[in-house]
Amino acid sequence: MDFKLGFIGTGNMGAAIIKGVIKSGIVAAERIFVNDVDKEKMGILKNETGINTLCSAEEVVEHSDIIILAVKPNGVKSVLEDCKGKFKSDKVLVSIAVGIPINFYKQIIGEDKKVVRTMPNITALVGEGMTLVSYDKYIEEDELQNVKSIFESIGKVEMLEEKLMSEVTALTGSSPAYIFMFIEAMADAAVLAGIPRGLAYKLAAQAVLGSAKMVLETGKHPGELKDQVCSPAGTTIEAVKILEKNGLRFAVMDAMEECTKRAREIGKIYG
Repeated sequence: MDFKLGFIGTGNMGAAIIKGVIKSGIVAAERIFVNDVDKEKMGILKNETGINTLCSAEEVVEHSDIIILAVKPNGVKSVLEDCKGKFKSDKVLVSIAVGIPINFYKQIIGEDKKVVRTMPNITALVGEGMTLVSYDKYIEEDELQNVKSIFESIGKVEMLEEKLMSEVTALTGSSPAYIFMFIEAMADAAVLAGIPRGLAYKLAAQAVLGSAKMVLETGKHPGELKDQVCSPAGTTIEAVKILEKNGLRFAVMDAMEECTKRAREIGKIYG
């Protein structure tokens, strides 16, 4: 693809996207321009990938067609204020900041500017991310496809109405944390039973990976797949009984509801 790609911020997610697009061949390293306040980190990434490092966010915007804003929500306003004059009508701003609506960006860089809001998650670091994308009316189809291809280099992509972006935070953006906790809990139980911890983590993680793959590839309802494991009077149904007794489903749903509530609050702060 012939567009130039810029990154303001090269933290975990920014670096993962950079490596993903280079590995997939979507954008060559010499067509990627980055700036980060952490010059050491930026230098290491340059040595690893061959990208171009610039001295300011303004330069990144000036050199790029699509600019990915990969900074924390509390840093978005100050960064954009510094470089808003560089956003011409043909440039596309893509943000990965949680909770901040498209309207907030347009208030800074201009109502007629092109803005895409995304929500990737941490599993992008291993190429298995899930990214939700919403966009404004100024985005053209080829630009949208370019943005989609960028995030497909680190996993799966789905389009979503912006009004649902906060609602889905708990399901995609935050959910890896719950899964990590579940893996840790299963491993702890295995260690209690005498299994070495390293092996316990490996077995638990593979169980989660395989189970997720079955849901995606078979298309079967998770409840149907669960029933296939639960033999009459067997061991698994005993475990399921205890999980139900201790409110596993309610705990997950309640936690996700609180997560969504916080995402809405963040949206209101910037809305």
